Amino acid sequence: MKLRQITRADWATLLGLNLASVRELSELDEQRLESLLSWTQCSLAVENEGAIVAFALAIAPGAPYDSGNYRWFGARFERFLYLDRIVVSDAMRRRGLGGQLYDAMEATAEDFERVVCEVNIHPPNEASLAFHASRGYIEIGRLEHPGGKVVALLTKELASPARHPSVVLPR
Repeated sequence: MKLRQITRADWATLLGLNLASVRELSELDEQRLESLLSWTQCSLAVENEGAIVAFALAIAPGAPYDSGNYRWFGARFERFLYLDRIVVSDAMRRRGLGGQLYDAMEATAEDFERVVCEVNIHPPNEASLAFHASRGYIEIGRLEHPGGKVVALLTKELASPARHPSVVLPR
């Protein structure tokens, strides 16, 4: 497995992966993907034998993103990294790819003090809720969307070693 930055050549694959998980995510077309990528702080793909099998997009504060979830966090926090979407192909689930992507995103988010995201409550996404809880994410609110979709709004507060004087950083 190889973790790397997303390139323009990846877009068709990303759209296909997103479509396969659209029940848990929002729809995405090429124009919307282009906009999201222009706002991302971090955009990663996981390759397996030359094929993209997972990807993740994260957006810092201040982007002109119209997502109600992103705006909810922006109204409450000055500093955060918003995980817009993490997608793992059905065939590659339960192999640690989600954890690998989260490790990379959480490392990227240290300067932002927290990682925030949402997980569907209705329709339910129990596997994702359990995954987030196992990584230390806590629910801080809920948001209902048109059509009855309800999401749990989650955060993971990050403690950077630089903020703790008792930790000695390598020189």
